[in-house]
Amino acid sequence: MRNPFFALLFFFVTLLSSAQKSEYAITTIADSLKENANAVVRLNQIDITIASQRSMIVKTQRVVTVFNEKGSHEIDAAEGYSKNSSVKSIEAIVYDAFGNELKKIKRKDFKDVSAVDEGVLISDNRYLYLEYTPISYPYTVVFNSETETSTTAFIPSWMPISGYYTSVEKNVLNVNYPANLGFRKKEYHFSNFNIKKILDSDTQLNYVASNIVAQKSEEYSPAFSDLYPKVLMGLEFFNLEGVDGNAKTWKEYGKWWADKILVGTDEISEETKSKMRALVSTEQDPIKKAKLIYDYLQKKARYVAIAEGIGGWKPMLAGDVDRLGYGDCKALTNYTKALLKSVGVESYYTKLYGDNYKRDIQSDFVSQQGNHIILAIPTGKSYTWLECTSQNDPFGYQGTFTDDRDVLVIKPEGGEIVRTKLYEDVGNAQKDKGTYTIDENGNFSGSLSIVSEGSQYSSKARIETLQPTEKEAHYKEYWDNINNLKLGKITFTNDKESIRFTEDVQLSAINYGAISANKMIFPIDAFNQNKGNVKRIRNRKNPFQIQRGYLDTDEIEINLPAGFTIEFLPSNFELKGKFGEYKTEIIKKENNKLTYKRSMFLNKGKYSNKEYDEYRLFIEQVSRNDNAKIILTKN
Repeated sequence: MRNPFFALLFFFVTLLSSAQKSEYAITTIADSLKENANAVVRLNQIDITIASQRSMIVKTQRVVTVFNEKGSHEIDAAEGYSKNSSVKSIEAIVYDAFGNELKKIKRKDFKDVSAVDEGVLISDNRYLYLEYTPISYPYTVVFNSETETSTTAFIPSWMPISGYYTSVEKNVLNVNYPANLGFRKKEYHFSNFNIKKILDSDTQLNYVASNIVAQKSEEYSPAFSDLYPKVLMGLEFFNLEGVDGNAKTWKEYGKWWADKILVGTDEISEETKSKMRALVSTEQDPIKKAKLIYDYLQKKARYVAIAEGIGGWKPMLAGDVDRLGYGDCKALTNYTKALLKSVGVESYYTKLYGDNYKRDIQSDFVSQQGNHIILAIPTGKSYTWLECTSQNDPFGYQGTFTDDRDVLVIKPEGGEIVRTKLYEDVGNAQKDKGTYTIDENGNFSGSLSIVSEGSQYSSKARIETLQPTEKEAHYKEYWDNINNLKLGKITFTNDKESIRFTEDVQLSAINYGAISANKMIFPIDAFNQNKGNVKRIRNRKNPFQIQRGYLDTDEIEINLPAGFTIEFLPSNFELKGKFGEYKTEIIKKENNKLTYKRSMFLNKGKYSNKEYDEYRLFIEQVSRNDNAKIILTKN
């Protein structure tokens, strides 16, 4: 090494080797992409090749640098497979912060597990995923995979940004397809992002997104997919688990689904048909018949998930559900449809997105969509909707899982986009009526009746099914403003006919009133305080959304301790604005008694980012007034 030539050669070889390794060094990431980022997607390239109606190959190369534990999920090194799809290749390489290779992971080192949880009775869906525990942060994972499937009904959607707190150096989509399959696409939310469409022809599509900074999560924002860029893709001529289909419109799509997927699945035995006719023998009204059938279903069948082959989309035979007494959402809906058919009640299989966050079927893009099935019974110009997986829901009640969203109703003549039931804000009601007493030591005892309707019924009725320890935890969280809370007798009344849930609760607490010298102080609103947890967000970017409004009304009788007089009583308060109305009133009565009245009405709606601070101040005023305190002086 003393020879200058060899020394120089060694230097250049070392430099070249170092340059190769430093390709994934974190020093090469722009500072702007590190800001607010738990991870950086260095490259995400998806190459989709649709060879025919029954053949699609997807190649993925994904390079992600992870800065901390929160960013680990962005590696997304996983692929699924089933009878109709295979993983042709899969591998990963891990690099340290300087771009030095740490580990190679071959196919045999990936975890191979069921793609569904233990609640699924039948499934042939599995997936391979990388399970890697880092030695230190940051680190980089290069993931490569290739999958092949005969199902072309689902072309992976492209989302240039995968989630919050993740920045993107480069994201590429390449799609190749035959001109005769009717390939189509729909772009959403491209404005203000560096995304270029490089190619868009009869057989090819190419997008490149680059240098997108990490997006911060902001409370009350609409869903991520409703804010950030995405491209939906589909074919007019497609294949679903071995069944060919073609559709340009929702009507054609629904017709295909009815004729090819649902056909022949709703046969039940003559014995069951006779039993159903006997069950509804005295009724002529279709809805009254449907109520009796729904009650029969809830008592007979239970929900289990099934995801085997076409079973992921085609329901079990109604006769098998009748015999076995279980099924998934598809099977139970189809079975209920068969039972209703046997007594002359028409109903329709309905596809939708089931979620507490309202998510629509994208009505402007015909494609395979939805993750849940319910039943629609026509009633004049509207529908009665049945959730067939629930053994507890009242007849026709949708709650917050399927309410107020666009769904696809599949009729024999074709598909139709319809809106499910909207629970009006004023009908999402909670009415509190009760009393509490404060003794001379500041101890609290009271009883309260809480009546919940509309969408509020959905969140309250579940309490009835909780275990005793879970019920106690629920109420201690609900009344976390009352220290030392002790629960007494609790009774529930679940009126499924009126869809009204009533909680009657007795409770007590020591030291609710704080005593200092000869004074006692305590919040006058004990039972329904708004916590006011709307976070201040400076320079907010996103619009914000109130998904469901509500109306709370309270009337509470308060017994003050003997031997005390009122030194200070909060003033009556009223607040009105675009977000709602709030009002409190305190009425003095004889013998140290007060009546406290409160109403809080909140409007659902979508609002601009500039209105967020106004909303935060509105809730802050409500919260402050809910925590207003009364001061007593000992005589």
